[in-house]
Amino acid sequence: MLDFTQTTALVVVDVQNDFADPDGGLYVRGGESIVPTCNAHIVRSLAAGGLVVYTQDWHPESTPHFQKDGGVWPVHCVAGTWGAELHPRLVIAGPTVRKGSNGEDGYSGFTMRDPESGETTATELDGLLRARGIDRIVVVGLAFDVCVRATALDAVAHGYETVVDSGASASVELEPGDGLRAADDLRDGGVTVL
Repeated sequence: MLDFTQTTALVVVDVQNDFADPDGGLYVRGGESIVPTCNAHIVRSLAAGGLVVYTQDWHPESTPHFQKDGGVWPVHCVAGTWGAELHPRLVIAGPTVRKGSNGEDGYSGFTMRDPESGETTATELDGLLRARGIDRIVVVGLAFDVCVRATALDAVAHGYETVVDSGASASVELEPGDGLRAADDLRDGGVTVL
């Protein structure tokens, strides 16, 4: 069982309709089934006096991130649409960090990357965590092999003890085996994977 304390933050990554609903634009198989486990972690984190932060893809209608504009991904999480909203059964009890709103690749909750120049910019996530004296984060959400992976690896790079609960995540598997490779990458990067 995961321990939560006042200096532990739960980072709930991209549990949005486009990923967690079968009608979503980039549905992650089983995405809706992680919501109850995420909610249980949220309740436990709050009971311990910890911080809960949510990340949210928040893309423009056209971006080099999307296949139709030369990228890898189908259109998803367009700002202000149903698909970009957090899942309706997810307990919301903290701030939300939106990423990719200027057309960047928003894989990590900590940084965004311009898909053309490669330049990275920080989100406000690290500032929120430091302001609360957080030294450890638990990462859950979607998708395990993309945004959860990137957020957890960035967390380690920012100096946080980092845990990923794979039972509160699911993989998009753009290529078969991506989930297993992500788990190996996380462990090799210093992340504890449960």
